[in-house]
Amino acid sequence: MFTLLACSNVAYPRRGEAAVEDNESELARARTEAGLTQEDLARLLRMDVKSVRNWESGRNKPQAKRRHEIAEHLSVSLADLEERIRRTAASRTAPRPKPPGALDGQSQAGQLAAETLALEAAYDEAPSTNLLGRATRHLATVVVARDAACGAEARHELYSIEADAATLMGQLLWDASQRRDSATSQGYFDQAIRAAGQGGNIEAEAHATLRNSYLHLYSFEKDPDAGRALAQRAATLAQPVSPGLCGLALLHVAEANAMRQERRACESALDAAQWQLSQVNDAGVGGEYLSESKIDRMAGSCYVFLGLREPAEQHLVAAADALASKRKSQSIVFGNLALARVRAGEIDGAVDALNKAIDTLEVTRGGGGLNVAFGVGRELRPWRRESSVAAAGERLFALMAGS
Repeated sequence: MFTLLACSNVAYPRRGEAAVEDNESELARARTEAGLTQEDLARLLRMDVKSVRNWESGRNKPQAKRRHEIAEHLSVSLADLEERIRRTAASRTAPRPKPPGALDGQSQAGQLAAETLALEAAYDEAPSTNLLGRATRHLATVVVARDAACGAEARHELYSIEADAATLMGQLLWDASQRRDSATSQGYFDQAIRAAGQGGNIEAEAHATLRNSYLHLYSFEKDPDAGRALAQRAATLAQPVSPGLCGLALLHVAEANAMRQERRACESALDAAQWQLSQVNDAGVGGEYLSESKIDRMAGSCYVFLGLREPAEQHLVAAADALASKRKSQSIVFGNLALARVRAGEIDGAVDALNKAIDTLEVTRGGGGLNVAFGVGRELRPWRRESSVAAAGERLFALMAGS
């Protein structure tokens, strides 16, 4: 829990005023010395504010082709900018703020944003059940801070942080419930959409809308039509501010079309997502959302739904190799690879992929991966007397008992 500061004790900088904090990264210091907020810099660069936050936390670096423009906006030389990028990356520590106690010179909003980034990073590796308590306390702290904030600019920034934190909370809850509790998760996504609207953060609104589409696409009672409509709305919202997020939304439009057995519409959406990736590569905007491996992962899933084993295998094998650091996503890829193989009658290959999925799930307990793995187990029942299938089934039962 953060120590909340009364309005009378907080001096939020106005545009053009320097407000350099002792614990700011070198990149953040350059921005505040230029009299810019994170939102100002993102607007000047025609990109989403989350990318700026990631640079300043050291999580990502600006692409080389954008650095000259960034240096101009920050009124520093290119050499100075390069050195600040190097120092920011070198000094990066665990972004979780220190609990409880003083703010240690860092702005409260900055610490809250850093905690959201820390939770997002932890999601890829840790079971969601282990993160729910921390995420719940964090979101409550953000809401209290937003209500106590003085001035439109401070409240505006905290609404954006609330939107990101509420989206993450909905994501964690849905994953921890193994994709069963859609109603509570939707409540958090709705909170995120409202907060994003109050903060004027189109990217955050698009992200929450896209997460909302997952509740229809990947729950036990799938509704591809509703999911596709929400994913398409997310793509439309994101298109002017984040090609990466737009492309990710289009991938889920593609999968909704595959669920409906509409191959042409599916591949058209996949092509559109690939084009958005080229915009990420050119502009360096939204790369945290979209990559070749994500396209491979989603294309492979699409071809599994369409019953096309060869393209599914090609894309899923490529995705599995590239997603070693995204273990929850990797478990889904291995599960889908097992599905493609069992449906082609390749039982040994299916069991091999299933065991790889289980290896990851024993650590992460990801809800999406668990559901796919259990589905593979059901489809392997005709071969349950084979020793390798029986052994994999025992591992699945152990996972089920542990979850």
